[in-house]
Amino acid sequence: MGQRLQEGELVLHGRVMPASNLTFFATLSLADGEQIEVAYKPIRGERPLWDFPEGNLAHRETAAYLVSEALGWDIVPETWLGDGPHGTGMLQRWCHVDESQDAVTIVPEGRVPAGWCHVFDGLDGDDRPVSLIHEDTEPLRRMAVFDVVVNNADRKGGHVLAMPGGHRYGIDHGICFHSEPKLRTVLWGWAGEPLTTQETDAVRRVRSLLDAELGPALEPYLSVWDIEAIGERCERLLARGTLPEPGHGWPSVPWPPF
Repeated sequence: MGQRLQEGELVLHGRVMPASNLTFFATLSLADGEQIEVAYKPIRGERPLWDFPEGNLAHRETAAYLVSEALGWDIVPETWLGDGPHGTGMLQRWCHVDESQDAVTIVPEGRVPAGWCHVFDGLDGDDRPVSLIHEDTEPLRRMAVFDVVVNNADRKGGHVLAMPGGHRYGIDHGICFHSEPKLRTVLWGWAGEPLTTQETDAVRRVRSLLDAELGPALEPYLSVWDIEAIGERCERLLARGTLPEPGHGWPSVPWPPF
């Protein structure tokens, strides 16, 4: 991303509710007159978690964009650190979703339509049996691979943006990259399935770039242990050759799932 994005004037239009961390909808006005709609998450509005006590959520969101770019799949909208009325924070291009689409949804138990993957069964707020499902599409499956690489601990259904034309963006990557296994996701529909050639090539590319330009690019945002863990996850994924299955001893689905 260019220096021009670092030098724009940020104007806030409103707070995004509900959000676990302070989040604003804003416009970034650039010197050349261009205006970019963005989400702005100031660092001072972050709520540290027990397993991410040092915070740095904005840094992790920026790192997630860099890994997305290394994969070559355009999973994370353009994301960078910048200054705003509440100090330094994460800035991310705002995405206008297609409200007519759902990439992740809930249906009556067992009624999984063709082209969709079943994740788990449960009860809704009225104690009716339901199934959590997600679409069986290449863009969403690539996001599942990305989540393994970045060790996403919070892939909720609401963190998947259905874009016009079928593209899928993933957002809210503040609790990724922990050096310990933390994968929690609603995208378990492909668990145990072999990686495709394209997926293998993309993961191998990230592993290679960690020893080249990607590693140094991540250093301002992640610890050396977190960066090393990315390479280790890539190597395990390539050696296994399949998408992982839910493990034991750690919740495999975020709560709430949306």
